[in-house]
Amino acid sequence: MSLQMVLLPVFVLVGLTFFLLLGTFGARRGALISGQTRVKDIVLGQPNWPARATQIGNCYMNQFELPLLFYILIAIALPIRHADLVMVMLSWVFVVCRFAHAGVFVTSNDLKARSLSWFAGALVLFAMWLYFALKILLLI
Repeated sequence: MSLQMVLLPVFVLVGLTFFLLLGTFGARRGALISGQTRVKDIVLGQPNWPARATQIGNCYMNQFELPLLFYILIAIALPIRHADLVMVMLSWVFVVCRFAHAGVFVTSNDLKARSLSWFAGALVLFAMWLYFALKILLLI
C-alpha cells in the first residue's frame, strides 16, 4: 500500500480538526465582538461562552479523544508495513464516521444521531485495532 493512500485519510481528518479550530475561533471571536461574552468572563478558562461557540468548541475538543487512537494506530502500522488495503478502507470508514459525528455536532446536535455516528466510528476503530493486533500476533 502506498504511503499516500495510507496517509490521505489521516490528512483529511487533520483537515477536519483545523476546520473546527477555525470555526471555534470564529464563533468565540464573534461572541466577544458582539458583546455576548466579556473577556473577564472567560480569561481563566471559565465556561462562559454562548451555546454556539461552546458547541463548536466541544466538537473541536472531541477531535483529540477517539481520533487519537486512530492516529496512534496509523503511526505504528505504517513504519512496520502493516497498513494494507483493509486498514486503508477501514480508515476511510472511520473518517466518514468522524465527519458525520462532527456534522451532527455543529448543526442539529441531535444526541441520538451524534451518538450513533460516534459509536459507529468507535466500532470501526476497534475493528482496525483488532485486525492490526491479529496480524501482528498471528504473523499474517
